[in-house]
Formats: sequence, structure tokens, C-alpha cells
Amino acid sequence: MRSTQIRQTFTDFFTSRGHRLVPSSPLVPDDPTLLLANAGMNQFKPYFLGETTPPYPRATSVQKCARTSDIENVGRTNRHATFFEMMGNFSFGDYFKEDAIAYAWELLTSGYGLEKDRLWITVFEDDDEAERIWRRVGVPAARIQRLGMEDNYWSMGVPGPCGPCSEVNYDRGPAFGEEGGPAVDGERYVEIWNLVFMQFQRGEGDRKGDFPILGELARRGVDTGLGLDRLAAILQDVPNVCTTDLLSPTFDTVQHLAGRACPPDGEEKVSFQVVTEHARSIAFLIADGVLPAKDGRGYVLRRLMRRAIRHARLLGIDGPVLRDTTASVVGNLGDVWPELVGQATLIEQVVTAEEESFTRTLTQGTRLLDSAIRHTRTTRSAVLPGETAFELADTYGFPLELTVEAARDAGLTVDEDRFAALLDEQKRRARSGGKARTAEALRAMDTYRELAARLPRTEFVGYRTLSAEATVTGIVSGGAVTDSVGEGGDAEVVLDRSPFYAEAGGQIGDTGTLTLRDGSRLHITDTRYGLDGFRVHTARVVEGGLRTGSVGEAVVDADRRAGLMRSHSATHILHAVVMATLGDHARQRGSLVEPDRLRFDFAHFAALTPDQLDRIENAVNGHVLDDPDVRAWHADRAEAEAAGAVALFGEKYGDTVRIVDIGDFSRELCGGTHVAHGSQIGTFRLLGESSIGAGLRRVEALTGHGALTHMDTERRLIAELTALLGTRPADAPTVLRERLEALATAQDALTRARTAELREQATRLAATARPSGAGRVVARTVTGTTPDELRTLAQETAARLDEPAAVVLSTERDGKALLAAAVTPGLHHDGVQASQLLTDAARLVGGGTGGHGPVAGAGGRRLEGQSAALTTATQAAHRFLGGS
Repeated sequence: MRSTQIRQTFTDFFTSRGHRLVPSSPLVPDDPTLLLANAGMNQFKPYFLGETTPPYPRATSVQKCARTSDIENVGRTNRHATFFEMMGNFSFGDYFKEDAIAYAWELLTSGYGLEKDRLWITVFEDDDEAERIWRRVGVPAARIQRLGMEDNYWSMGVPGPCGPCSEVNYDRGPAFGEEGGPAVDGERYVEIWNLVFMQFQRGEGDRKGDFPILGELARRGVDTGLGLDRLAAILQDVPNVCTTDLLSPTFDTVQHLAGRACPPDGEEKVSFQVVTEHARSIAFLIADGVLPAKDGRGYVLRRLMRRAIRHARLLGIDGPVLRDTTASVVGNLGDVWPELVGQATLIEQVVTAEEESFTRTLTQGTRLLDSAIRHTRTTRSAVLPGETAFELADTYGFPLELTVEAARDAGLTVDEDRFAALLDEQKRRARSGGKARTAEALRAMDTYRELAARLPRTEFVGYRTLSAEATVTGIVSGGAVTDSVGEGGDAEVVLDRSPFYAEAGGQIGDTGTLTLRDGSRLHITDTRYGLDGFRVHTARVVEGGLRTGSVGEAVVDADRRAGLMRSHSATHILHAVVMATLGDHARQRGSLVEPDRLRFDFAHFAALTPDQLDRIENAVNGHVLDDPDVRAWHADRAEAEAAGAVALFGEKYGDTVRIVDIGDFSRELCGGTHVAHGSQIGTFRLLGESSIGAGLRRVEALTGHGALTHMDTERRLIAELTALLGTRPADAPTVLRERLEALATAQDALTRARTAELREQATRLAATARPSGAGRVVARTVTGTTPDELRTLAQETAARLDEPAAVVLSTERDGKALLAAAVTPGLHHDGVQASQLLTDAARLVGGGTGGHGPVAGAGGRRLEGQSAALTTATQAAHRFLGGS
């Protein structure tokens, strides 16, 4: 059974039993506590937590998931993967254990035709009910095992829903391992389906089960996950996930690039499978908007890419590997996941750029490692320090495995214990920061969850009006729910209806006033979402007081909103123009919409040329002048996508979406506010573009009044410049160019003359050299030199002396005492650094040394120490030469 049929069989089974088929959410979740979508239940989490009322009682989905917690097992086992598709069915207060177990058994044995006597079940050690149900559907007690909290109990690791789970495992036979059932935890008994029974409410504690159970949930739920990869391996009777039809084209591509077949076992097999599996993860992550970075999701992607490249190099694949392997993923899975096809160009560009970059990193890391190995040998040590290995990995991205391998070839070992300690220390710092951010996000959620349990959602009326009568339904102050706030106090206010737009989609939140009937007045400084459906108004009570139940008039700052609408509509036009100019890959990756200005981030791998920027600006203004209609309409998600609406990365959309059309050239899913006609944008002015990361560019622009003000400022500057040049505006560039060329010519002449003077001075200084041990020393105070000239003079003087020799010079400049030192090449080759001559002297003038090699400088504000510093540096020169 091919994977397409496996998916279809699953979704058909559950939709025929009343489940709503819900599309997969992106890998980038709308959840501050998650880095990547890692389970089918992620997008349904608000329903299980009671934050949002589910629109249907039961659902089914095939969810894209990414996990790297078991990354070291990828390739070493037959079942682990960093990307997988999780097929699931969910009940939100509807059915529970009885039906969930019956559904699973029926689908596995009848729908997929798995042999009943090869299915083993695990249940939580105290879950007698689940075992009874499994035995009723036909599983003998001998094939049901009870396991503890770590294996068969589920929670999110924080207070909230939890409950026992039951796993279905398939016995692949004695060729895959020893007997004993799933408790053996080997390759033979493969977990394919996990049924989670959300039954209880847990309190504070850790993930391993050390937490109190606070009671039963008011609405019990079911969350299940059936792994497509693992089931496909069983139904297709292949040994591992890389040989299923999900990955076999990519597996074949890796073997072609390596020029040989994958062996049946050993380290080479691991590398073949790592490259294959990681290529799929890489393609899906990029398609869902993740780009390589130093932290967060981008670091996960970069780690996968570098790991795949390293394993390709271990296979002897010296050329590019990611472009062809990810292309095979797109070709194989693009029919099922069209975002792969839509972002194929972006995927190719990202992996090509990253692979080229990492190849340079490997070259640089190799040079640094070779230097570290030579230094270790000179110290007569057989162990490369763990600090060196960690610096290579952390700063240069050079994998530990390569460091160990190179050290082994040089007859050395690596202090891997010290490396592991440094790595653990880094992880602890990262975890502590992440935990703090997560805790803060959860505390905010808990506050609004408390309100959500008893308040209706805010009715947003801001598309059609900028003022509305509203009732205060909830108040949060100091992080806690309260009933009142006095004059001068700050609060977050929830209203029953609101004209204020809450920050979303790049558009910042509205500001304005809330005037209560009793005369109290609040200044609204921001509007954002608390939980789904709640608009939270950040406010200061400027007059009177605020109480729950107060009624008043909410009024949006109209001028500010008008500026925001101009910028937001301009952003949509800009998006369409950028894609038309650069290609479909250049899609929006972020934006900031402010009154009369905008910032727009998009995927692209080269700086935009002046011609491209001109074309983009002219095209946007051309569309504005054509005065296209701006129309908003609603449709279900599938209808909107069929109509060509562009969905933005990282945005969360419901089943019914709002689409904004601007003329016939821009159609996007958008909940923001817009002008009614394109001409209301006014003028659009690009300020420039820049890089904000690998494969990411940013343009900034002005609209409306902001653009007009900017052009007026430029007009005045041009007038002032032409007056200074004494010419007309049209002639100003030519006149200025001529004067700059003349100035450059004069500066070159001065530089040549000054260089000649310094060389003559160096000759005179060299004649003052005094014998010292086996060599000679020059030590003098000079005048009229800059810091750079002082170092040059020292270097030129040393060049005129026979080996070995040292030069020390001092001067005063701009209230600072300056020193410079130089040593001849032979003396430097013997291990003497010029900076060593200045180390003690620099302290006497209150500064430090700079420069490595045969020339160095120093300086400080303590002028009174200049003479002593020159003496000290001279004494150091004599010591290195063996003199006195």
C-alpha cells in the first residue's frame, strides 16, 4: 500500500465516522511555547485547554511534524526521523476510550489488513479500563503489557490536561530482534499508534510524572497519533523508513551521488540514511518559512543541513548534495504537499547558499584545527583540549566528529569530557532562558484563560467604524485579574465590542481613548490579542477610575489608523510587485506596518540592484496611480487557495478566511485594515534594502504624509548643496564629481610626499641603532606622526636594520601618549612578537597593546608616563636580544 493510499484510507475512515478533516498546520506553530510543530494535537491545543470552543466535536488530520530530540538515533535505527507525518483522530469532549480503541483496532486490522496476532498493546500501569477494552476487541492478555509514567502517560510538561495513553505496536518478527514484546524496547516491536486519553487536570511539577492530579477534566478528550513512516515500512515490507516510497527516491539520489549502493549495515549505512532523512526535513522546513540562523528554528534547520553535508562528505560526496536531494523530495511529495512545489526555487537557493557557506566553514575549521594540533604537539601533550574542540564547533560550526577524526590521524585524542561539560553548560543557559520565556508566556495565558472561562469573545467592529459603545468585561493589572484600577493606574482592558484593531499580520495595534459615562477617561496605547478572540487594550487611566462593568465610548485615533491603512495596502502592492520582479520565491517573511511607513522582509539571495529598486518603486506607484479598488471578502480556506490567495508564513488562519483583493494583481489572506482605493495610499517611496540573514532581504519604505515629508526634506537638502557648490541642481553631480576628483588627486600627492618623508626619517632613525647582545635596538621619541604613521615608521626603520633588531618609538598626539614597536623578520620567526615589547610599557600610559606579528602599537591618556614607558619598552627589546 503506497503512502498516498495509507493517508487516504485513514482520513476516509474517520471522516465517514463524523470527524472533520482539518488541514495540517505549518511547521512554524502559532504557539510561544513551541519551536516547531511536533505533534498532531498542536493546532488543537486551545480546544483541549479550554481557551477556545471547538467548532466541531471530533476531527482528523495528517500533520507535518518536526522533532530533533532523537536526532542521534536517525540512521542508527529503522524508525527514527526528524520529520514525519502524524495521522491523528481527536475528540473534544465527545467519545473516549471505548470508541478510540475500537476505531484503532478496526482500522488497523480491517482497513490496513494488519495481522491481529502481530499487534501488541501497552497501557498505563494503573489503567484497568483500557486493558479491559482491548481484551474485548480481541487482544489476548498475553499481548498487553503495562508500562509506567515515562512510557504510557501524557502531559504537556506544564499544568493542564493529562492522562494515560495506550500504544499499538507491531511485531516485525525475529529478524528484527529478540522476543519479549514492546517492553524490550528494541527494533522488533515498532510503536505505530499512540492513543492519549486526556482525562485529568495536572498541577505544577516535572515531565516525568512528579506532579499532582487536581481532578478530572470537565470535558475529556482523545488525541491519537499514527506515524505514516512506520506504518508505510510495515505495509510495504521494507526494513526502514528510508526505503519506503516516502523517501526511496531521495535514498536513490544519495546512492547515485555516492556512486555506490548503501551497505546493509555499518557506519556507511548510517550516513546514507542521515543524508536521505535530513533532506526531507530540510525541504519541508524551508517550504514552511524557516531559514538558516544562529538560533531558534533557524538553528534547527542549519544543524540538519550541516549534519547532512558532513555525512555526505563521509560518503566521499565532495560536491553539492542538498540541491539534488531536496529536489527529489519536492518531486516525490509535491503532489501531496503543494507548498514544496510553490517554494521549490527558494529551497534550491537556500540549500545551495548554505552548502557553499558550510564548505568554506569546513575549510576554515580545518586550518584552525591543524594549527591547534601543531600547538598541542609543541606542548608535548597527547590530548587536544576540550575548549579547542568546543570553540571549533560553537564558533565555526566544525563538527566534533571531524575534530576527533583529525586528531586521531595526528596521533592525538580529544578531551571529549570537557567538550561535553562546556556543551551542557551552554544548553543549560539556553534552557534557562527558554524556560523563563515560556513561563512568562504561560502565565499570560493562564491570566486570560481565567477570563476566557467566563467571558464572551470581543466583537470587532473596526472594519466599518472607528467608534463604538463598549462595556468593560475584564481588567488585568499587575499580571492578575482585578475589578478596578484607580487614576494613574495601568491596565489591560477587555471590552465586549471594540473598534480597535489588535496587532496582527505585521500591522501594529490601534490607539485612542475610552471615555466612560461617569466621566472617567482612559488613553489606549496599544491593542493586541490575549487569547483567540480576545482583544486586549493596554490603557492608562488618565482621569477618574476604571471598574468592571463600566460603559463608555471607545474611539480609535483616526489619523493614525488612516496612516496604518495606507501602509498596509502599500505592503500588499509591494509584495505583489516584488514577486513579479524577482520571482515567486520572493515571498513575504515578515513585515511591520506603521503609520506612513513600512518594513517588508522577503526571501531572496542577492542584494537588489539600483535598477531593481527603481523598477519596484515605479511599479508600486504605477499601481497606486491606477487607483485600483480594494475589496475584502470571506471564503473557506480551500476556496481561497483555489482562487490564488497568498497565505503568509507564520500566520494562523481558521476554516473561514478573509481575503483582500487590490485590483487584479494582489490577492492575500489578511485580517488587517486597508484603504478603499489605491490612490488613497498617496505616494510610495523606497528608502533602501539590506540583508537581515541568510537568504533574507529587507526593504523599508514611506507612504502618504511620511513620503511627502521625506521628499520635502530632500528638496531642501538639494537646494542647500547646490548653493554651496554655486551651481544649478541639474549640474550639481558633475560639479561635485569634479571637485572630489581634484581633492583625491591632491590627497594622493600628499600621501606620496608623506611616505617619502617617513622613509627618509626611517633611514635617519636606523642610523641611531645601538648594539644589544647579538643585535641592535632603536629607541626614540618622534614628533608630528599619527598612530598609523608611527607604526609605519617603526616598521620601515626595522626594515633598514640587519638581523636581529628591534625598534621602539614614542610620540604625543591629541592628548595621548603613543608607542610603536617593530622587530625584524628573523627575530619574529624565532617567536618574538612586537607586542611583547610594549606589554609593560602600555600600562604606564594607561592603555593596552594592539597588533600581532612583527609590528604593534600601544597608547593611553597618561602623558606623564610616556618617558618611563619608552624606557621600559627599550629594556624589553634589549632583553629579547640578549643585551642589557
